[in-house]
Amino acid sequence: MGYPEQGVANILTEDLSTIAGGRRDISGKPFRRLITCTEVAADFITGSASICCAYYLYLSLQIGRHIHYPIQQVAIVAFIIGMLITLLMGWDGAYRGGISLLRIRETERAIRIPWQALLLLLPVTFFLGRTFSRGALLLAFVILPILLSIQKECLFFAIRLLHGKGYGVRRVVIYGGGYTGRRVLSSLLQSPKLGLNPVGIIDDNPELKGRHIFELSYRRHRSTCVQHGPVTPELLKSFQCDVLVIAIPSLSRDKFPSTLQAAAEANAEVAFLSDQGVSDLWAESIDIDGLLLTTGGSPTAAWYYDVAKRAFDILGSSILLLFLSFILAAISLLIRADSPGPVFFVQERVGRKGQLFKMYKFRSMHTDTPKYGVSPSDSGDRRITRVGRFLRKTSLDEVPQIFNVLKGDMSLVGPRPEMPFIVERYNSLQRQRLQVLPGITGLWQLSADRAFHIHENIQYDLYYIRNRSFFMDIAIMLHTMFFAMRGI
Repeated sequence: MGYPEQGVANILTEDLSTIAGGRRDISGKPFRRLITCTEVAADFITGSASICCAYYLYLSLQIGRHIHYPIQQVAIVAFIIGMLITLLMGWDGAYRGGISLLRIRETERAIRIPWQALLLLLPVTFFLGRTFSRGALLLAFVILPILLSIQKECLFFAIRLLHGKGYGVRRVVIYGGGYTGRRVLSSLLQSPKLGLNPVGIIDDNPELKGRHIFELSYRRHRSTCVQHGPVTPELLKSFQCDVLVIAIPSLSRDKFPSTLQAAAEANAEVAFLSDQGVSDLWAESIDIDGLLLTTGGSPTAAWYYDVAKRAFDILGSSILLLFLSFILAAISLLIRADSPGPVFFVQERVGRKGQLFKMYKFRSMHTDTPKYGVSPSDSGDRRITRVGRFLRKTSLDEVPQIFNVLKGDMSLVGPRPEMPFIVERYNSLQRQRLQVLPGITGLWQLSADRAFHIHENIQYDLYYIRNRSFFMDIAIMLHTMFFAMRGI
């Protein structure tokens, strides 16, 4: 029989103090300190290098008044920018080692922080006079997001390489193969700074035995096999387990003592994922002294974000239509020549706050196909036309939704709009995704779960709604471009 998670957390705390007290700290502090120091130094060097690169381009391209500044003055400005970037990164939590869903947060921070630094520096240049070229400064903050993004990717893969050689890694076993366990698995795999490597999953459900659970990522490179429980010292020792993460929110009272005792006999630390009653779909996982905890939050955004988002949607969709006009015309001709019927497929979808709207797509199936039938899961489906196979594979059938963005029914970035009969079956949690405008692309489209139903994998949409920002939208669009270029 399960009981409230707050009570579970209290019982776990008491048992840990008696069973697991005085053992190693699970956070791997020495390695994490080294990684943090390396990241701070890398951010400082990247920030300083950006002004040096910008000043070199400023001179080479003869931008502005083409003033030669003393090397000492350039070095001082580079030092200030490096320190400012480092301080803003620290203030924003970049060095706390928390997770980043699909690494979108890392990219978003690399784009946002330089512009925040620029907003702080520009007023200073007005008060102090032309101590350094504002043109060179602006150029530096165009270069800096690119350099930071590259640096973060390099650091990420360097940590992966060190972990692959066995440095700074603690072996983690996750108890629970459900949604919570899957999220813990993905959080650990995508947060290398934690130094916690999931090597196995244990679950008492015999139906999950032998099943491979993949990370929440569209590449699906890494997975972990589920072993049938219960948790025993022998099973934990077979994994060479350093840390056991309990990821079953409703674990019964009688299983807690035996689970903790098994961890103690296997000389493994115990971590507990507790959200204190907040749905873990809304909660954001964080790391506190090596324990994965969660915090709840309100899915609200500032009014100026909505204004900026709408302006960006209008500008972005207008530019896309201008550049894609020839492609749109060519696709229209191909559709008409390939099979009889209209060029566009129009279907009612549910938008923000449950409002119905007509969504446009290029027709990729024959006209006798039921309008609200089950979508094809195989490219060889006979309902799909010859041109339609190409359109669906390249996602070009979605391009006409740019008109929906211009009309205000959709946004460039947001949750995908569902059909009315599916929304009618939504529960209260699933209806939360209707709080924002639906989008052409979003986190779900960048995940491996895009092959499954949207409403069964809403963690991506709910994460986006809770953490959305203008810079996150840009980061998602950048990842979407690379996603499309890779042909995934």
